[in-house]
Amino acid sequence: MITHELIHRIQFNDDESAFNELYKHYVVKLCQFTYSFLDDREVGEEIVNDVFLKIWIGRKKLDSIKNLQVYLYVAVKNACLNHLRSISSKRTREINVTAAYYFQLSVDPAQLLISKELKNKVLNAVNELPPRCRLIFKMVKEDDLSCNEVAAILDLSNKTVFAQLTIALKKLDQALRTQ
Repeated sequence: MITHELIHRIQFNDDESAFNELYKHYVVKLCQFTYSFLDDREVGEEIVNDVFLKIWIGRKKLDSIKNLQVYLYVAVKNACLNHLRSISSKRTREINVTAAYYFQLSVDPAQLLISKELKNKVLNAVNELPPRCRLIFKMVKEDDLSCNEVAAILDLSNKTVFAQLTIALKKLDQALRTQ
């Protein structure tokens, strides 16, 4: 978790090393989040870098942000949606927020114990989830966001997020029991 001291160092000391630490902490998850909206990794990385550039430029007001993690996710989401609007202004299309979603189990000691077969079952079950369930599941389980944070990022009610997460978990449980 990013400490208030780190944010303080960025805001009041113009500490570039603290800013780099902040960037390194969030960049991978935010880039993965952009893939939920865009099918272009390069554009997604550019959007994330632009958001961090704006953070650096506005660093003197950094203490006005109540929850930096939610702020970053919302800023990236809005930038992605603005980008999509700009490239699709001539044609109307529905945005499938999980079309480019790439679910990946992060490698840690506990997951090394999961067999390849079980991992494939989990991946298949997740890919079978409806798009919104899949995105919410990913944000809560992979990105370690709370239901409240996901609700704020996706502009949904807390009840909707909780209901979608419950649906996702039930479907995953059913899929893993039947396979």
